[in-house]
Amino acid sequence: MAEGEGKKAASSWLNVAVDYGPLLVFLGVYRWMSPKETSAAGEIIAIIYGTGAFMAASVIALLVSKWRLGKVSPMLWFSTALIMGFGSLTIFFGDPTFVQLKPTIIYASFGVVLLGGFFTGRALLKILLEAAFEGLSEEGWLKLSRNWGVFFLVLAVLNEVLRAQLDFEGWLWAKIWVFLPLTFLFTFSQIPMLLKHGLSFEEQDEVLKDEPPTS
Repeated sequence: MAEGEGKKAASSWLNVAVDYGPLLVFLGVYRWMSPKETSAAGEIIAIIYGTGAFMAASVIALLVSKWRLGKVSPMLWFSTALIMGFGSLTIFFGDPTFVQLKPTIIYASFGVVLLGGFFTGRALLKILLEAAFEGLSEEGWLKLSRNWGVFFLVLAVLNEVLRAQLDFEGWLWAKIWVFLPLTFLFTFSQIPMLLKHGLSFEEQDEVLKDEPPTS
């Protein structure tokens, strides 16, 4: 493998770690702190510790992104800010609803912003990601922004459905076994469209590397 390809692969995996590592930390600490015998008080304590670990891991992930990738996308800044805000509310009130609402607000906000940009002729995904795919036309960026906008709104609805139907631990597992695979599948599904609009074959890995954060 050439040195450049090795750096791209490492960068891609680092993006995945930055996006989903804090969520795995959340799940791990929550499971570790969960009482053997189910109780409301024990459940809340586990959620509070898990949320605190999630907040700390998110800040570390942001710093790692800045250190290793040389940048922090506006999407990651926004996501981390909401994690800190809603995480603090969860800890203060002892109510997991706040941290569960965070993804819905992120998805809905990104969806509305991207679709608003699309309908006004602006490819805002390019700005939010601070990414540039070699050869991709403005029409390609517009379609990608539109498609991600719709996908984010679908995720917002899905998060609310799962939040209402599952217990807290089930909802956490869904973030890994439902949202993560859906995001990767959706990202892969966009590659043929992007290739039709000028994306070079060499830049296909960049599509996955610059995938918007969805955790």
